[in-house]
Amino acid sequence: MKTVVGNLCSPFLLSQLGNSRPCLLKLRTSAASPVFKRSFAAAIKVRAAAYSAGVGVEPTEPLVVQNDGISTKNILACPICYDPFSSSSDPGLSVESVSGSSFQCRTCKKTYFGNETHIDLTTASGAKDYGESKPISTEMFRTPLVSYLYERGWRQSFNVWGGFPGPEKEFELIKDFLKPVLGGGNVIDASCGSGMFSRLFAKSGLFSLVVALDYSENMLKECYGFIQQEENLPKENMILVRADISRLPFATSSVDAVHAGAAIHCWPSPSSAVAEISRVLRPGGVFVATTFIWDGPFSLIPFQRNIAQRTKQMSGNQLFTSESELEDICQACGLVGFTKVRNRRFVMISATKPI
Repeated sequence: MKTVVGNLCSPFLLSQLGNSRPCLLKLRTSAASPVFKRSFAAAIKVRAAAYSAGVGVEPTEPLVVQNDGISTKNILACPICYDPFSSSSDPGLSVESVSGSSFQCRTCKKTYFGNETHIDLTTASGAKDYGESKPISTEMFRTPLVSYLYERGWRQSFNVWGGFPGPEKEFELIKDFLKPVLGGGNVIDASCGSGMFSRLFAKSGLFSLVVALDYSENMLKECYGFIQQEENLPKENMILVRADISRLPFATSSVDAVHAGAAIHCWPSPSSAVAEISRVLRPGGVFVATTFIWDGPFSLIPFQRNIAQRTKQMSGNQLFTSESELEDICQACGLVGFTKVRNRRFVMISATKPI
């Protein structure tokens, strides 16, 4: 397995409006958890604490999160029309309740279904003959082998060669950046993979809803398997969703926080994805992501920018060569208050939806 993981961890591979019109929602009967209503404002200064590896931190300005009356749990929407799914009663969405559930949009009349592990909210879901393929950097993570290896050596290798601090320390940094939105809101773990951080979010008890979202069916199966294996994991406030990062199935301004761990470099169009994240975030909502920066000694490589562009063309894998690239993406997509934490190749960034 070490040989396989080593070969697969090439830098070129490691890098994945709503209006008010209602939609129909049908769910399999299950033990429903209460719908949390949220009406709080926080003014907390974000400070990512430096950990033992010696990570540099840039502080952010105080933020206030505004509540617009949308329930923190009723956030799912048609990925075609962006109209939110609604129900007159508590939908009780959870890991256990999505199997057999269906969602019909009253605008486009399309119906989406939940299977044993997740809800498929991709635009092409339900198509009989049509199928879509993504760039190599996305399709690779849809394979059973990579999905199986991801939490069994692949992700852990980032600590060794990439400077990632490890899941527990990363999660502490994430919580520091998310302080302005803690207190019973919702969080989307985008490109969640096997759900390493989704489970940490759920166990923390800091959010009323945790959405583990990925485009890979096999990653979501692995995620579901880990959830079932882990003891004392609260499943009632957690759902698994298959979706395209550039076509998020959430109502506009309905999400409190979006986390994307080691993922933005794999997305076919990082700017399109961050634009979608900006759309779904509430005013004051926070986006936190980790990735790799190929600067330092790598900046001495001749024609580095041309190599990065060619790599993107061939594999779909984005090689970020400076922190300013990530800041540009966030600013171009309407996010403000960019801040970062660095350690070798590792970088954690955060930006906020303006109030």
